[in-house]
Amino acid sequence: MQKPVLFSFFSGSGFLDLGFENSGFDVAFVNEFHTPFLDAYKYTRKVMNHDEPRFGYSSLSIEALLDGEEGEHFSSLVKKAKTSDNLVGFIGGPPCPDFSVGGKNKGSEGENGKLTRTYVDLIVKDSPDYFIFENVKGLWRTKRHREFYESMKIKLQEAGYELTDRLTNSIEYGVPQDRDRIFLFGIKSKYVEKHIEGSDLESIFNWNAKITVDIKSVMNKSRWPSVNQFVEDEHTDYTKFIDEELKQLTIQHWFDKNDVLNHPNAKHHFQPKSEKFAVIEEGDDSKKSFKRLHRWRYSPTAAYGNNEVHLHPYKARRISAAEALAIQSLPKEFYFPATMTLSNMFKTIGNGVPYLAAKGLAETTFNFLEFYIQDSKYS
Repeated sequence: MQKPVLFSFFSGSGFLDLGFENSGFDVAFVNEFHTPFLDAYKYTRKVMNHDEPRFGYSSLSIEALLDGEEGEHFSSLVKKAKTSDNLVGFIGGPPCPDFSVGGKNKGSEGENGKLTRTYVDLIVKDSPDYFIFENVKGLWRTKRHREFYESMKIKLQEAGYELTDRLTNSIEYGVPQDRDRIFLFGIKSKYVEKHIEGSDLESIFNWNAKITVDIKSVMNKSRWPSVNQFVEDEHTDYTKFIDEELKQLTIQHWFDKNDVLNHPNAKHHFQPKSEKFAVIEEGDDSKKSFKRLHRWRYSPTAAYGNNEVHLHPYKARRISAAEALAIQSLPKEFYFPATMTLSNMFKTIGNGVPYLAAKGLAETTFNFLEFYIQDSKYS
């Protein structure tokens, strides 16, 4: 199969895109409204020796791509991509505070919530062969938000798409982080209708294909340490706390794997000090802010905005950008420019899809397209 093409939206600094690009997809267009994130995206592509997207970068609002001259120009790019035998897809996770349980909770009428509707409208307008939508579990589990989500699915079905979705925890892909997200995959009905025989896409899209961790077993709290007294720079052996099976899901494993103390972003952490930094026990993440991570446990959701301070397990400071990137399972070769502000570093890290989750989703999608669509989108 030729490389499926992707048009990326709400791209942040490229975590989701990197997982897809490293799994055989061609990221051809990148749209990110916040220019510091887009600048970091461009920087990391160069660092990792990836070519620039053939249709370029855009910092326009996604609304601008719907109408007028900009909308016509964007549609022309999609049409140009469709002239080849490559499948053409859209990928994106609209900003989620309006649907997050811990966020603004304004839903579809919030400024960020409206972007989900806009993304769906863009899919309907430009009719990609397939698409992926990512968002927070609040869109699934809150009644009011779920009604909106279901209405968007109906709109996509009426536009000719078969859909399947799953609430997925990043731990299932080997990420050292408790992070639930909705993944929705859609593909034009004409490509799969002969395979589903009156059933739905769920019957042939194997969400479990690249899942490596048994979530029920791993999330059993009795298998993990709770809290320990904080002692700065104290060394501990994981075997006193967990078994070998769990080691690769721990923060310390990823700190070691990414050599975070020698990483280019190792010194990039906020400097303010507080008495709390030396008092909170290792592993005490019971409060919204000033959560101290436990080295021999996975991290709570990597959310670093709204005063959600995460402390280093055994140092009297906040975690660094290098450590946060490790918690997001980014390869150690991925790093931000030194000129990027700390606020933007931590905001884009917290917004991003963990790399291993992105890669697992990408490989699942690629295998599905390869098996059912084969060598040509016209087959």
